Amino acid sequence: MKYWDSSALVALIVEESTSAERRAVLRRDHRIVTWWGSWIECASAVNRLHREGGVDRTELGQSLELLERLAATWLEVRPLERVRRRALRLLRIHPLRSADALQLAAALTAADEDPTSLDVVSSDARLSAAAQMEGFRVV
Repeated sequence: MKYWDSSALVALIVEESTSAERRAVLRRDHRIVTWWGSWIECASAVNRLHREGGVDRTELGQSLELLERLAATWLEVRPLERVRRRALRLLRIHPLRSADALQLAAALTAADEDPTSLDVVSSDARLSAAAQMEGFRVV
């Protein structure tokens, strides 16, 4: 099982430069754990791509349908108080945005505070750097 942040999940539902690599990671280990807000973050990214002309209406529908099917298979870290507290700590020590701090806090929760027990799949440079500093191996 690997922790997937929304930047990596988007590459599974919309064709990007990292899509082939992300699909290969998923083929090797199909078990995904992610933050409960990832579905919203992914839907936001796909809709933004549509508004900006990066995907047409058909691709938008297909991507959102694929997102729904994918979300039905993943495990979610719920919005727990301990996730919020971890995110607040992470914001003090890493240059993260709020959603990225929540993603990393959820990964720490999923790893039961042992970052060596869970790989993180991310396409976000800032989040990846913070995850590595916390002890995760980033794919």
